[in-house]
Amino acid sequence: MQGDAATIAALFAVDPVGLGGVALRSPACENRDQWLALLKSLLPPQTPFRRVPLNINDTALLGGLDLGATLQAGKRIALRGLLSQADGGVLVLAMAERMSLSSAARFGSVLDTGMVALQRDGLDTSAKASLGLVALDEGASDDEQMPAGLADRLAFRLLMGAQDEDEEGPEWTPQEVLKARERLSQVTIGDEAVQALCAAALALGIDSLRASVFAVRVARAAAALAGSSTVEEEHTGVAARLVLAPRATRLPPAAPPENEAQDTPEDTKAPPENSDSDNKSEPPESPPEPDTPDAENKDESNADNDQEEAQDEDPDLPENLAELVLEAAQAAIPSGLLASLKIGKLQRAKTPTSGSVGALQKNALRGRPVGARKGEPRAGQRINVLETLRAAAPWQKLRQRQLTQIEGQKQRIVVRKEDFHVTRFRQSGQTTTVFVVDASGSSALNRLAEAKGAVELLLADCYVRRDSVAVLAFRGQTAELILPPTRSLARAKRSLAGLPGGGGTPLAHAIDASMLLAEQLRKKGETPIVVLLTDGKGNIARDGRPGRAQAATDALAAATEMRLRGISTLLVDTAPQAQDAAKNLAKVMGAQYLALPYAGANSLNQAVRAVAGRS
Repeated sequence: MQGDAATIAALFAVDPVGLGGVALRSPACENRDQWLALLKSLLPPQTPFRRVPLNINDTALLGGLDLGATLQAGKRIALRGLLSQADGGVLVLAMAERMSLSSAARFGSVLDTGMVALQRDGLDTSAKASLGLVALDEGASDDEQMPAGLADRLAFRLLMGAQDEDEEGPEWTPQEVLKARERLSQVTIGDEAVQALCAAALALGIDSLRASVFAVRVARAAAALAGSSTVEEEHTGVAARLVLAPRATRLPPAAPPENEAQDTPEDTKAPPENSDSDNKSEPPESPPEPDTPDAENKDESNADNDQEEAQDEDPDLPENLAELVLEAAQAAIPSGLLASLKIGKLQRAKTPTSGSVGALQKNALRGRPVGARKGEPRAGQRINVLETLRAAAPWQKLRQRQLTQIEGQKQRIVVRKEDFHVTRFRQSGQTTTVFVVDASGSSALNRLAEAKGAVELLLADCYVRRDSVAVLAFRGQTAELILPPTRSLARAKRSLAGLPGGGGTPLAHAIDASMLLAEQLRKKGETPIVVLLTDGKGNIARDGRPGRAQAATDALAAATEMRLRGISTLLVDTAPQAQDAAKNLAKVMGAQYLALPYAGANSLNQAVRAVAGRS
């Protein structure tokens, strides 16, 4: 295994405790097993490497009272839990996406303090538990993710698929990793590198300070792995690519034009044409101050070229390094996350109704189990045996005594009506993406071509995800449903093939039609996502009469109603340049805005997947 996955394994093996761990999002597959085997082989021999099942109890995890040893010794004897047994090693946590917040808090406390506190069963002790954690996330959708508090304490976020191929990159041996561990404490990092990493984290919208701390530690580990005693430019680039890029929540601001950057220092050097020019020109004529020996020595020491070059480059190093680090992080942002950032929609901020498999709905009979509730098993509901017995357990002694006194007999377990618990289920609905295409004007053919390509790309996943796609086209004085919700690729191609373009722009009518279709889909239990392709400039009012002023008013009124209904919407501005009308319409509608004047089908597809939660 090579590429970033192997690099992450090697860096984590160099400093597992300092780096916290790896959030590995991957299904159970051969690639994941190979990566875990690689990580284990890179760790020093005898390093604890234990797996933690999801349903582990507190006694096995934290420790507790060793009943046998206590009875034999005549005093309380504590039993070591899995956390303290793994001190100095690595724990592999299974199915982290299903972890409860309380369990995540326990692991987070151990990662923060390196200690596990035991205050139960009459014990009040603590044990050392400095360890690294590999959290395996097998979530099928973005709605299923490990708790954010735990993921924030892990330096790396690694996404791995079952069909991923090895990337070209360096490989490391256990001996090289062992030498790097020994060298790590001697590696130094300059202030300019720390500032560059912190500046890159700030530019990418990373709020947590842990990300910057992890980036610094990864840079030091990369330097130790490369056999260097100081952190260099390539090591900060590795830290930016592997730590900062997966955490980005926004794209960095655009850099100022080069001519402005070059004009600024010249303007500050030139004396202004005013009464103060004489005062500002005096310092160069006066003798050099005693506190500027470096500048004087640099002008006079022509023999030592290396020293002179170093002095010339030092003042610019922090700024240049910060730009390089930011470029490395930006280049490493995954395409799916990049599409989300372009439209300002973060994966971590998704609402429960936006997912690749639609809105989550309660269902009494089928779906995914999500706990239990007190009640009788009626109308086909399933009794939850474990929760029922758990509710009955505290009352067994009292019930056995009462049963013996009344009936003169004894039963193993006495379960009563008030103990019954039934299983609760949650079922995912279907997602339908509704394309609302502006087919008016001279550029209609290009817009329709983009929509056709995006529909075909989205339909390729429909058989797996069981999603549907619909297309509304508006031109002239009305909007027409040319493709009802379908998963048939052949039907979509036939419906889109003969669509004409040209005419007026009934924008308000198109919004009303898409809103009506979205509400119909909601009533069927589906999750609608509306993708509106337009420049935001309508010229046909709701009553069918031409007029831009009334058309704009009607469009804003329809957009307001769509926002109040809470329909997930993406507005794609198809004008050659971003239009204020489209931006304002998106704001009123509560839609994500994306300026995509010359978008191809693939770019539009990525943007739609980001809004739908499929990136």
